[in-house]
Amino acid sequence: MTKPTIDELRERASGEVITRDDPGYEEARKAYNAMIDRRPLVVVRCASDGDVVAAVDFARENELDLAVRGGDHSVPGFGTCDDGVVADLSGMQQVTVDPDTRTARAQGGTTWGAFNDATYAYGFATTGGIISTTGIGGLTLGGGIGYLARGAGLSCDNLLSAQVVTADGRTLTASDRENEDLFWALRGGGGNFGAVTAFEYRLHPVKDIYGGPMLYELDDARTVLQFYRDFIADAPEEFGGFPAWQMAPPLPFIPEDRHGDMFCAFVACWTGPIGQGQSILEPFHDIAHVVAEQVGPMPYPALNAAFDALLPAGLQQYWKANFLTELSDEQIDAQIQWGPKAPTVNSTGHIYPINGAVHRVGSAETAFPYRDANFATVIAGAWPDPADNESNIKWVRDFYEASAAHAEEGGYINFMAADDQSRIKANYRGNYERLVETKRKYDPGNLFHLNQNIKP
Repeated sequence: MTKPTIDELRERASGEVITRDDPGYEEARKAYNAMIDRRPLVVVRCASDGDVVAAVDFARENELDLAVRGGDHSVPGFGTCDDGVVADLSGMQQVTVDPDTRTARAQGGTTWGAFNDATYAYGFATTGGIISTTGIGGLTLGGGIGYLARGAGLSCDNLLSAQVVTADGRTLTASDRENEDLFWALRGGGGNFGAVTAFEYRLHPVKDIYGGPMLYELDDARTVLQFYRDFIADAPEEFGGFPAWQMAPPLPFIPEDRHGDMFCAFVACWTGPIGQGQSILEPFHDIAHVVAEQVGPMPYPALNAAFDALLPAGLQQYWKANFLTELSDEQIDAQIQWGPKAPTVNSTGHIYPINGAVHRVGSAETAFPYRDANFATVIAGAWPDPADNESNIKWVRDFYEASAAHAEEGGYINFMAADDQSRIKANYRGNYERLVETKRKYDPGNLFHLNQNIKP
């Protein structure tokens, strides 16, 4: 059988098909992380599910690498490849909200910003990420940690169904009623099982929240982290938020003479009654002097987009991650030793709480296994100058090694680097073998391997 040609791919696809000879190629091949410089054979800017099928078929039949690009936010560069096919879903961002059933259906290239804007109009939200330019696809398939997780569960816990193009070019619906094994695997198993062209979510009554960032002196960091550890253990589940290491950007609410200084930050999100927000956050003001803050009522989408400017496309990026059962004194020591050494305003370390509603799902009910963990850490290195790559990657690795000594063996795959493949079994613990079985059924040839890969 003859292999399909680029011309035949163009005939099948309704969206733009871009090759190296086309004028838009350089823009089409750009990756979010500027450290990633790859030259795919072809980029298919998918406009429909049929275009995704065409891209998948073309890659499979020509025995080419296949990268699936959703929101185009992959730090390891999994949304592109050399000499292969990029199925770019980023133009597919339609969101349909049904307020009566409290559900929303969104196409696979949708960003959380677009999703939040659509659901906010009806007074609803579901758990998304911390940066609104993140795609719903990658975040949800990896689990989905965000501000609302303690009250609403992970993004994948709110997934009701998914439309999936599998490796053999079929389009399947996965839910708790159809292709249940695939649905189980999609909820935390990453992009290993197909290209998801639509997600259906459960929504929650979240519109305006009370919260925002607070900055503390580094001398108070231990007090803040120890208080957070104790407070979050039994805080109302409407309370989300996380401590962070943050170099002060030049923002109006920060004293001008402190711009560029390093702080221990806390970012709060209270989704309960707005009038209770000030009293809920009062203890965070009592424990230590707050140098600067921008806290108050705001639309939930505004908080979700508040840090977008710190992580624009085009930075050099390198990340690491761990789960914590407890935020031990030894972990706090490691955080205090390395967090304040973050090299740029774009670099940080966060400690997200994943208790509350996240714990009410069993470790084997979805592919996301760390239901006993109370925190997820990320060390996010981001900087503009490639000349700093070696030293800044070293900061991430040194911070990671110090903190991993007091953490679980596995971590959150959405925060993993491209060199973390050796951790794949630890990341999935007791769910790994079941994921391998599901992979063998839906992708025995490992067409979908540009990810934290579960090998069939």
